[in-house]
Amino acid sequence: MRCLPVFVALLLLTTTTHAAEPVRVGSPNGAIQVTVVLDAQGQPTYAVQNGGKEVLRPSRLGLTLATADLSRGLQLDKAGKVETVTDSYVLSTDKRAQCRYRANRRVIRFRGGSGPRLSVIFQVSNDGVAFQYLLEGASAQVQRITAEHTSFRLPAGAQGWLHPHAKAQTGWSNTQPSYEEYYQQGIAAGTASPLGEGWSFPALFRAGGNWLLLTEAGLGRSYCGSHLAHQSPEGEYTVAFPQPAERTTATAPVLPESTLPWRTPWRVIVVGSTLAPIVESTLTTDLSAPAQTPVSVAGPGKASWSWVLLGDNNTTYEVQRRFIDYAARMGWRYCLVDALWDKQIGYDKMAELAQYARGKNVELLVWYNSNGSWNQAPQTPANNIMFEAERRRQEFARIRKMGITGVKIDFFGGDGQSFMNYYHDLLTDATAAGLLVNFHGTTLPRGWNRTYPNLMTMEAVRGFEFLTFEQANTDQEPTHCAVLPFTRNAVGPMDFTPMCFSEIPGKQRRTSNAFELALSVLFQSGIQHYAETDEGMARQPAFVQGFVKNLPPRWADVRFLEGFPGQYAVLARQAPNGRWYVAGINGTDQPKTIQVDLRKLGGKGGTLILDGATNRSFDTRAVTEQVLSLTLPARGGFVVQPR
Repeated sequence: MRCLPVFVALLLLTTTTHAAEPVRVGSPNGAIQVTVVLDAQGQPTYAVQNGGKEVLRPSRLGLTLATADLSRGLQLDKAGKVETVTDSYVLSTDKRAQCRYRANRRVIRFRGGSGPRLSVIFQVSNDGVAFQYLLEGASAQVQRITAEHTSFRLPAGAQGWLHPHAKAQTGWSNTQPSYEEYYQQGIAAGTASPLGEGWSFPALFRAGGNWLLLTEAGLGRSYCGSHLAHQSPEGEYTVAFPQPAERTTATAPVLPESTLPWRTPWRVIVVGSTLAPIVESTLTTDLSAPAQTPVSVAGPGKASWSWVLLGDNNTTYEVQRRFIDYAARMGWRYCLVDALWDKQIGYDKMAELAQYARGKNVELLVWYNSNGSWNQAPQTPANNIMFEAERRRQEFARIRKMGITGVKIDFFGGDGQSFMNYYHDLLTDATAAGLLVNFHGTTLPRGWNRTYPNLMTMEAVRGFEFLTFEQANTDQEPTHCAVLPFTRNAVGPMDFTPMCFSEIPGKQRRTSNAFELALSVLFQSGIQHYAETDEGMARQPAFVQGFVKNLPPRWADVRFLEGFPGQYAVLARQAPNGRWYVAGINGTDQPKTIQVDLRKLGGKGGTLILDGATNRSFDTRAVTEQVLSLTLPARGGFVVQPR
């Protein structure tokens, strides 16, 4: 039935008792329209249009519980009135500081089957569609969802930019899945995933005259993280749950469990006729819960970091003191001391380093292994310090007393519900201790940086560290970086750890230095950890060092100017003082000519930094024209620093 045209479905519905009329809800500007119907078997479906063009064909809704099937045999009980939802909030760790959300909300209640009653709540904004399930009933028993039938049925001919989901307990020291694969770019919708476990969120598609980005938001303690299933026949992607191994202990829950009433996370579909809404939307935080208690922690900033180019052996007192000095010279707020600090520096000397850093107006962040039993990563501090609640709280209190400002916690083990609870536990206890948090080897942020303002950033990306592992990774850096503004970084802060001008030991870098400089603006993270060392930075021209020194600690807004996923990207980010920085990269092997219309940003000009005579040199000039015409070399880039 779901494959029949909509008009046939509606004709059949008039001869059943499931629903008399389709239920509709549109965006405030009327461009996006959602239509919900019941088919002849009482299966609810929804379809999405934007500007009259098909975004999603009729796609499934519904849940299966251990005790009830709420995906078929349903009848429409009541479609509530369309209500306006508005919200306004401030966010310091994401793409926009002043966030405003306005949507039309409609609650559709179903009856039929046994067990809890099912409702679907739709909220349609000018930049997309969001919906979640609500389960209600009198039972006080714990309910368990065994399958979610939500699907996203793409129009014929759609293309995807998709991240393969990894098999649990694979990879280095059994640390997968950690969202660290390469995106498959421009593939036909319906292509099976190469790793056999489906596709991770976010998933970007081009469908006819529209772009859409699929993801989830508002993930609390009562659900698991999800992704898209391995098989997607005829371009119909279904929601898949984590693999059995994605749990913190042998008996911890993987699939969703909760008492009633029960709200699921939001399924989010960012929609646009251009790529601008994909890059600029804040739906993942718009749909997430605000902080429940006031948070007194340090804020966003920039950080020096030795590990990515110098490795484990240089997590020593003298080297870290050098990187504190480096941060102080650059005017950066933080220095990250990575793995093995407990053994190679020790707690007493770390307290000395923290005191030394404070004298330089620099604050320290320190690394921890998250592991309980789910991985074999040997780096310390480990031994369940983070996993065991009382030990964790004691450790947080100890390092805070030492003068440490934040923690980087690494090597998580998946998306099961028990892991979602572990993330929330870590963030809750860090908030109470006044510590910032950076998660690595991790899942997606899913809007958590609104709920926990001390969450600065999360990895969930094949970041710069991979360039140091294999030449194949350095070869793919240009196209990989050119897809991330439209995918991973579009849904939350991303700790890629960008910007390296030095040569990578044993590898040949493929990008130009101007490309690397552009990443400092192109990529957004609450704390931006730079890959470049103190010695490498000292070799750069004064105008490059000055540019990096003057970058603001956080951004106020973002604008998409030009680009295409995997090929090139040009973005503008606004500093808190209102001035716009512009950055662009060419991820292809051929020169690319672009036009940058500075009138969209106020047209005040500035200073252009771009590739010099070689890809390891820079050039600079004043910008006086209103429309900037640039030819970027292969794998090159540029930035415009405002006046």
